[in-house]
Amino acid sequence: MNTPSPPSWPHCGHGADPATDPVGCTGTHVPGRIACLAHLGEAERTAYLSGLTPGDDIDHRGTPFTEKLLYDLLNALRAPATGSPHLGDAGFDGAHFSGDARFDRAQFSGVAGFMGAQFSGDAHFSRAKFTRHAVFDKAQFSGPTDFGAAQFNGEAGFADAQFSGHAGFGGAQFSDYAGFVRAQFNDHAGFGGVQFNRHALFDGAQFSDRAWFGQAQFSGGAGFQRVQFSGDAEFGRTHFSGDARFEGARFEGVSAIGPLVCGGTVVLSGAVFGLPVTLEIAAREVVAERTQWESTATIRLRHATVDLNHAVLSAPVAVTAAATPFTKPDGSVLGEQALTGSADVRIVSVQGVDAAHLVLTDTDLSDCLFSGAFHLDQIRLEGRTTFAPTPTGWHRHHLGPARWTSRRTLAEEHHWRAQTAGQPTLSPGTSLSLRQWRPGPHHPDPDRTPDPEDVAALYRQLRKAFEDAKNEPGAADFYYGECEMRRHDTNGTPKGERRLLWGYWLLSGYGLRASRAFAWLIAAMSLTVLLLMGLGLPTHDPDPATTGTLHGSKVSLRTSTPDPSLRGGWSERLTAARAEKATRVAINSVVFRSSGQNLTTAGTYIEMTSRLLEPTLLALGALAIRGRIKR
Repeated sequence: MNTPSPPSWPHCGHGADPATDPVGCTGTHVPGRIACLAHLGEAERTAYLSGLTPGDDIDHRGTPFTEKLLYDLLNALRAPATGSPHLGDAGFDGAHFSGDARFDRAQFSGVAGFMGAQFSGDAHFSRAKFTRHAVFDKAQFSGPTDFGAAQFNGEAGFADAQFSGHAGFGGAQFSDYAGFVRAQFNDHAGFGGVQFNRHALFDGAQFSDRAWFGQAQFSGGAGFQRVQFSGDAEFGRTHFSGDARFEGARFEGVSAIGPLVCGGTVVLSGAVFGLPVTLEIAAREVVAERTQWESTATIRLRHATVDLNHAVLSAPVAVTAAATPFTKPDGSVLGEQALTGSADVRIVSVQGVDAAHLVLTDTDLSDCLFSGAFHLDQIRLEGRTTFAPTPTGWHRHHLGPARWTSRRTLAEEHHWRAQTAGQPTLSPGTSLSLRQWRPGPHHPDPDRTPDPEDVAALYRQLRKAFEDAKNEPGAADFYYGECEMRRHDTNGTPKGERRLLWGYWLLSGYGLRASRAFAWLIAAMSLTVLLLMGLGLPTHDPDPATTGTLHGSKVSLRTSTPDPSLRGGWSERLTAARAEKATRVAINSVVFRSSGQNLTTAGTYIEMTSRLLEPTLLALGALAIRGRIKR
């Protein structure tokens, strides 16, 4: 059996037994006495209490209080003007309150020390005012606790406190630090309407029943790291001016979080959600790295940049951009004054995520990193999904000007092209020009930048996702991107295949750029017309000649037509009539028809070449148009 240790203060020792209880009563001595307030004689206690005045410092650490004894003490300190107890420094560390402890409207002008205090009955601190520090670390509240509308002007500490009954802090004001680190709430915990003006930490706390934070105001940072919510947790209409950190929190009985507004970052990294849950959050940033979603979830967001890096999805999870501000139960709009700018939702990473369970609706994926995601071909992209565009304007390419084909691209392609182009690293606060590719987070390190083979695989999987969703025009850009990466892949794509892709790109933009194919078609037809006018059409139609041979009474006739020939200079060849004939030949070649026109030997080969090349260009143009309008 463990022997209790004596307290650090001079203690009463009443009831001590060397065999069973060598310490006895732990109550500190009343000044000038050798016993605690509970074990003073009646006359001595009366004399002590009658000598107290409002605002006096008191020290009754370790003292056992009955309900009547506490009443007598507080009554002696009651201020006539307010009718409420007024205490200076109040030492109740380790005190035992066997009945109801009523500190309603009490004013503590000094430090209020209740460290390790035990409250066997109800604990009432409603509308109490703590001018300096209030220390309730390791306090035990066996019955209901009421701190409603209490004011904490100094630091308030409830670290390792245990609340076995209802814990009510509704409407309380914490002007300084509020610490509930590792506190245990076994019954309903009410923090509705509480104002936390500085940091509020609940790290490691346990809520076995309902946790109510509705309409609470967190003006500083809020920490809920490794908190366990076994019951429901209400954060509806909660405002966080700073960051709200929920790293490692477990939401085992929570079905809804929000709507809440956070002027900083909502950190959910490592959090676990056990039930189907709906989150409604308006924040600058939502970090959900390595979160675990054990059931379905709907995450409705506004203004947020979202990081889902290595999140574990065991069931479908939908991330949706809310088009309008969240509303309160009375229909009024939840204020978003702390958030400015666009309300768009930007996804920055789904790396390491099993995308088969992921649904993204109306999100901006311009900077989203897809590399390392699983089953990316099964991701669902719905609504207005935005990807990064190619750089705008003209740029120098080899010896001449060029411009990038307008299309939707992945962030990984931007990072690779910025790295290979040798773009400089952006300085903090420097905005990127729309004429440049966007550098990646590891720019310009080639070992940490995806190569064309990796990017091609991403394009291939996302293209299939678009095709499965019957979005052929959307899939077209990703097919273009896949071919681009294969064309630039010197490791995984054979040289001959790269040359074939280069020609496919040059002639028709991989069968997706109708304007390019038709431009080549017009150029080819124009060249055909010029060649036919100059070399293919004869200047004069050949005249047939008939010759005969007489053999007795038998005459043999033979008709021959000379080969078409060219005579005269270029002025005779480049005429309107010859241009009309050459045009008919070129147009017939496009549709595999013979013009029936007499041609020179060179003209015959020119027509054969045009009948092979020009229909191919026409087919590529038609294919490109079909790819843009097919549904």
